[in-house]
Amino acid sequence: QVQLVESGGGLVQPGGSLRLSCAASGFTSDYYAIGWFRQAPGKEREGGSCISARDRSTDDADSVKGRFTHSRDNAKNTVYLQMNSLKPEDTEVYYCARRFTRDGRCVPAEFGSWGQGTQVTVST
Repeated sequence: QVQLVESGGGLVQPGGSLRLSCAASGFTSDYYAIGWFRQAPGKEREGGSCISARDRSTDDADSVKGRFTHSRDNAKNTVYLQMNSLKPEDTEVYYCARRFTRDGRCVPAEFGSWGQGTQVTVST
């Protein structure tokens, strides 16, 4: 059974950092592009940050480019999102997901097997 479980969210002050984890089971995460998307109450999921399967290239929304970085730990079958210089507007629930196809865009419609999400709150 394919499953993704996010963790690592929490409360952090503006300018702080968090590292989110996306633990995969039921498949080998290194074979798939993994995306991170965020969602505020009453809004659609947005702000994709994706790492590809093959060349480990990344594709980040303009709102997070230069602040968020990606990594993989294949031994743990886990993908990480390091979030630095966090801003209050980064406060949302963050989800990870697996892309349906090997290649594609970093948009929610091309991803599935969504995790349950982890809350990130940036506030003083």
